[in-house]
Amino acid sequence: MSENTSDNGELVAPAHIKDIQPYIPGKPIDDLVRELGLKPEDVVKLASNENPLGMPASARQAIERELAGLGRYPDPGGYALKNVIAKRLDVPAAWITLGNGSNDILELVGMALLEPGYSAVYSQYAFVVYRLATQARGAEHIVVPAKEFGHDLDAMFEAIAPNTRVVFIANPNNPTGTFLSEQAVTGFLERVQATFGNRVTVVLDEAYNEYLPDDIRIDSVALVKRFKNLVVSRSFSKAYGLAGLRVGFGLAQPALTDLMARVRQPFNVNSLAQAAAMAAFEDDAFLAHSAKVNSEGKQQLQAAFDRLGLKYVPSYANFVLVHVGDANAVNQALLKRGVIVRPVGADGLPEWLRISIGLPEENEILIRALTEVLGKEAA
Repeated sequence: MSENTSDNGELVAPAHIKDIQPYIPGKPIDDLVRELGLKPEDVVKLASNENPLGMPASARQAIERELAGLGRYPDPGGYALKNVIAKRLDVPAAWITLGNGSNDILELVGMALLEPGYSAVYSQYAFVVYRLATQARGAEHIVVPAKEFGHDLDAMFEAIAPNTRVVFIANPNNPTGTFLSEQAVTGFLERVQATFGNRVTVVLDEAYNEYLPDDIRIDSVALVKRFKNLVVSRSFSKAYGLAGLRVGFGLAQPALTDLMARVRQPFNVNSLAQAAAMAAFEDDAFLAHSAKVNSEGKQQLQAAFDRLGLKYVPSYANFVLVHVGDANAVNQALLKRGVIVRPVGADGLPEWLRISIGLPEENEILIRALTEVLGKEAA
């Protein structure tokens, strides 16, 4: 008998792995085209918080220069990319961990710090990967009720147990778009370190950081320099327009960076992703344009939701969470009209849709379709 099967022939696996509910991504355009016989150009995807501008030209040019070297493995340490990040953020390159998207950074923290008998604290309505990273290690989930759709940091602090090793915080939060001030985050970090020392690691997930106005953006690099128990994760998938290449990074002091390096897969960031990320990270004009398009699109969507009398959560990211009632029915009706959005029932929000901010014309198509589906008069 194979050691991977039981006496009755069933596959044997740990219970905590069998209990995982796999991540369900936003519906791909190709799937909808096949299912409904639509033309790709007639489909608008506003489901996965992608940058509607696509990849910056600077990154595309960097990829073209890298193509000739694809017969060789990528730099396993990401020396050049780390040094570009280190120079701009004024941190040692040794404090940087590269990931296959920022999701990878979250998983690396889980692999490095969690196991059966330990626990992780995270908020209700927070990013689903916190649950997955915890579940895959057989650790205990401590889910703290949300406060106004966002993190209740006081309650999260009180929820930290003797076996807690990780606290996950998304800022801005996905899928609700809420934001915590620098004062609130700093106060939480101070309380955690004063009470638990470095036994509890805090992960500050800033995948949408670049969409924040300058006057409220947290100086999380300064926080990493101050707190040895902090990991900050960032993504190139959103504002930098590189979602298909899967590249992100984490910032932490050496003790945590060393632990993540021990469990990181070799060559986890491919050559094209490293080259494109270096170019995009220094493309200030593209980043500013992305932020401008997003800000204007957010105003466009939220103004339309106001006209339609729909409740929504004011967003600090590149999507808006909006209450539509029977979200599954509304979603299906939008799909038939070639508009892909994101139902969030799996996140405990069955009457809400998360709608990514697109180009002005894409937003308008969504608004017209939603108006029609809900049977409301356009103002």
